[in-house]
Order: sequence, then C-alpha cells, then structure tokens
Amino acid sequence: MEESKDHLTSNGKLTLKFYEKELNRLQIELVRLQEWIKKEGLKVVVIFEGRDAAGKGGTIKRIIQNLNPRICRVVALGTPTEREKTQWYFQRYVPHLPAAGEMVLLDRSWYNRAGVEKVMDFCNNDEYWEFLRSCPNFERMLIRSGVILVKYWFSVSQDEQEKRFKSRINDPAKRWKLSPMDIQSMEKYIEYSKAKDEMFAYTDTKLSPWFMVDADDKKRARLNCIHHLLSVIPYQQIEHEDIVLPERNDNKGYVRPPLEEMSYVPKVY
Repeated sequence: MEESKDHLTSNGKLTLKFYEKELNRLQIELVRLQEWIKKEGLKVVVIFEGRDAAGKGGTIKRIIQNLNPRICRVVALGTPTEREKTQWYFQRYVPHLPAAGEMVLLDRSWYNRAGVEKVMDFCNNDEYWEFLRSCPNFERMLIRSGVILVKYWFSVSQDEQEKRFKSRINDPAKRWKLSPMDIQSMEKYIEYSKAKDEMFAYTDTKLSPWFMVDADDKKRARLNCIHHLLSVIPYQQIEHEDIVLPERNDNKGYVRPPLEEMSYVPKVY
C-alpha cells in the first residue's frame, strides 16, 4: 500500500492519526475473521517469534484488543517444570492447540529450543538437533490435521533493541519486561543471529514458511503484520440480522434493597 506524504511525519514516521485509523480498520477486519473462524470451525495457530523487545507483545495486544477471548486466546508459556523437562519436547504445547472454531496466538513457541535454549545452553546438542529434524515433521502433522499455521519472525536491529531496553529501564510500567535473560541477549546478539539463521535453514519450508516482520518501526510492524495475517487466512464477512432491543419491563413489584447497606468503591476520581 502506497503511503501519501500526508500520512508521514517530518522524520518519515506514520502520523498517529493515520496509524490509529488504519489500526481501527484492520481490527474490524480481525473481528470479521474471528466470526468466520467460528462459523467454519477453522483451527488457527499464529506463532510470534523474534528477539527480545522486537515488538511481538505489542502486536499481539493490538490483534486481540477487540476479539472474543473464548475464540482467540494468547498462550505464553513460562519456564518448563522439572516434569515437563522429561516429556517429549512438543508435549507441553499440544494441550494449547486450538479446537475447531479457535485461534491461538503463541507468544514464543516450540522454537524456544532453537533460540534461547540453544544460545543459553539450556538444552544439549542431541536435543537441539533432534528438534531441528523433528520440527518440520511436527508442523506437517499439524497442517495435515487441518491446522492453519502462520509463523512470524520479528526482526529488530541491534541499535533499536538497545534503545528499547534503555526505555524499559526508565519506565516503571515497563521495567518488568526487562529480565536478566534480556540483558544477556544483548551480549549474545551475534549468537542469536546465527541460531536464527540455522533455525530458518531447517524450518522455513514451503509448507510452513517463516514470514519476516521488519520491526524497527513498531507502528508499521503492527499494521504490516495484521494486514498480512488477514491476507493469508481466506475469510468472508458474515451478514448479521438486525438486532432489535426488547421493550423495558418495569416491574413495579420489585423493591430494591437500601443503597446505604451496599459496599461501594470510594469515589476517588
């Protein structure tokens, strides 16, 4: 989509007005996609991977903002338990896969093994190479079972990542996002790059390709990702019958309990 210069600021960024207008338009389309997924019984999995501070969480937040959490849910698994470490690697992810009429957004996924686990030595060489061999087969099984699988890699430059880390340090509302693992990821930027390249070599297949999102510009990244997601899952707008609200039923026999007996939230504002 060509951008009119009216939509750009003096430094080439999208204007807030244009961004919010486009985001609102795309979010309405996401609601229509959600309705189609439910009606047709589709099973959708969207994977969000990338470096720390690449903007995955912000994009996911905008996707789900107006969606029904019973249809579209986010899965962000924590550190595996001791029991989970002894399971078949993909086992902890399988229970979170969608049933018919559901869409699951994975905020990081089974690709942890090819990224953070590889770079930080949380898995051994045998486990790592077994993952790279098994992953394409696992995803092939999912797709053959009817799952629509979409994989996004959010790419952010080293300078932009450092800038975002620094902003988190100084923002009390975002400081929780900066973990010791994030700090180490800065030191191992090249190692993560090599791990990503090797992961793509094995798992960027014709059946299940990776889609790169240029994430140095957060607003553009969000719009581009949502626009692309809407383009790769065919859907139609469902026509709804007009909704007519019933007449109010004023029941004169109802007596409301005394208001002074209720416990109210203080009116601070």
